[in-house]
Amino acid sequence: MASLSFREKKYVVFTNGVLQGCDASILLDPSTSNPNTEKQAIALCGYDAVNKIKAALESICPGVISCADVLAFAARDSTTASGGFTFGMPSGRSDGLVSVFGEVFQHMPSPSSQLEDLLKSFNAKGLDAVDLVALSGAHSFGQTTCSFVKPRLYPANPTMNATFVTVLRSVCPQQGGGSILVNNNRVSQDPNKLRNAFYQNVASRQVLFTSDQTLTSRNDTAAMVADNAARPIAWMARFVGAMLKMGRIDVLTGAACEVRKVCFATNSAT
Repeated sequence: MASLSFREKKYVVFTNGVLQGCDASILLDPSTSNPNTEKQAIALCGYDAVNKIKAALESICPGVISCADVLAFAARDSTTASGGFTFGMPSGRSDGLVSVFGEVFQHMPSPSSQLEDLLKSFNAKGLDAVDLVALSGAHSFGQTTCSFVKPRLYPANPTMNATFVTVLRSVCPQQGGGSILVNNNRVSQDPNKLRNAFYQNVASRQVLFTSDQTLTSRNDTAAMVADNAARPIAWMARFVGAMLKMGRIDVLTGAACEVRKVCFATNSAT
């Protein structure tokens, strides 16, 4: 799985899980029979790498390992590579036959989401507040663009550290510059490592997204943030538990699924 970065794996895996379930629907290209797919609604990285991984697997054991399993295994391996801890990821998922454009807008949390909206989205997929807070720790690294940050800078959001706002304004101008890349973690010395530093950033009000800062807006989730900041091993255990739960979301069986030959198209695509 080395050809796919953790950042690419993280977003593709999470998006795949919260849309129609763990069925690799996010990987499907538009076709005559399915012209409006999830891929058209959200910009993600890593598709080419997933296709190369699948092609390599098909050359060795055709028709055995689904694209949904490829994504799940990628999440496991990338956690080890970037976070230094590992876990066993069950296999046996199948791939879906459809991808629905509108699912993205119904189920994907936004960077501007408030806590109750995030919990509603997670609860709908069998995930709870502990899972939400634990998985948010993945924002200890990776990148976003200024277009997602500027709404909190102009005017300055009162939930943000004032010095942090000044630093971010030097990177993201009020006019233009929406495509400029910004590290999710601009506080710790290593912005490319999966670790619990995220929770310290939340506590000091130095995170980029409303969806991150809002974790402190309720007493119970604020306590989870503090505990994850203080106890890295406990956070790792919660992160693993949440990843495993996400890997079981709406797994398909029977005639509604298959093991695709390629990840970007169903076996009978037209």
